[in-house]
Amino acid sequence: MTRIKDIVNCIEHIAPLAYQENYDNAGLVIGDLSVPVTGVLICLDITEPVLQEAKAKNCNLIIAHHPIIFRPINQLTGKNNAERCITYAIKQDIALYTLHTNLDNVAQGVNRQMAQTLGLENLSILLPKPGILSQLTTFVPQASIDPVLKALHAAGAGRLGNYTHCNFVTTGMGSFQPTSTANPHLGTAHQPEKVEEGRIEVVFPAHLETQVLRALHATHPYEEVAYYIHQLKNTDARVGAGMVGEFSQTLSSQAFLEYLKAKMRLIFIRHTAPIARPIKRVAVCGGSGSFLIQEAILKQADALVTADVKYHDFFKAEGQILIVDIGHYESEVGTKVLIHTLLSEKFASIVFLECETVTNPIYYL
Repeated sequence: MTRIKDIVNCIEHIAPLAYQENYDNAGLVIGDLSVPVTGVLICLDITEPVLQEAKAKNCNLIIAHHPIIFRPINQLTGKNNAERCITYAIKQDIALYTLHTNLDNVAQGVNRQMAQTLGLENLSILLPKPGILSQLTTFVPQASIDPVLKALHAAGAGRLGNYTHCNFVTTGMGSFQPTSTANPHLGTAHQPEKVEEGRIEVVFPAHLETQVLRALHATHPYEEVAYYIHQLKNTDARVGAGMVGEFSQTLSSQAFLEYLKAKMRLIFIRHTAPIARPIKRVAVCGGSGSFLIQEAILKQADALVTADVKYHDFFKAEGQILIVDIGHYESEVGTKVLIHTLLSEKFASIVFLECETVTNPIYYL
């Protein structure tokens, strides 16, 4: 029997909540983790018609990209969409889960989906996220180095980009003196002891600190484990905003815009003036991505495809890059397919449905 907590655990392994931006509100908004799942409806936005669709299709879990609650709600009087949806969800026992910027920020997330739709290759994160890595340093007797490393790696430590089981070990002499109340693995009370030890250093995602330390304590033979943790300024190449890739062949600005319109099924786009050079290297960012304009230029992108670009931000192109605004909904509607693909592979017995209700609040004449 699959419960809500099983799906939540899977989601948060793919897109950890620690990777969401500080303004965000991803995670379980409404619901009981212990409840069995009858069906899952995947949507971009939570609206009353979406909830009604979930009810009609016997889905007691909605997974949405956009959070329905961004700011504290002080009362539930039904005066707006969020309040009415929350009340309805509670009455109908429908759990609401959102994964937003945490899904934006992982390498297999929203921006990869967008880049792959466009046929871009050689993909990489456009702006890697800083401050999400830590380093563990510990000291282990020689005979225990391999078991400790094995446990640390299993807990998620030692991954750098496309490499796993990364570590650094140096040899030195550790010294200590057990007290009368100690229960030492090596040595005798009140007698100085020297042991040849390995100094182990591994890097790990900071949000995994608890499980990494649990693995260390479970396999380290000493009664008192010596270690320290440093937060790193290094970035993780697998986590961050936007994505950049390349076409196998170049396109003119006009040909690129026509290709983009067809691939993303667009009826309307806004863009800066065409640039003189061909389009080959393209940066993408689902949702509001104008904060990445300078980074896209720095990474030598010929075009940036995103949404919600303000009037004055278009001036930042300065002939160096083609900026294209395709609309917020249009840039992220593929997220439904992405979430469906990621989860249906893991839970063969659960029905995952992509929402048929169109939630785009913007219409074009």
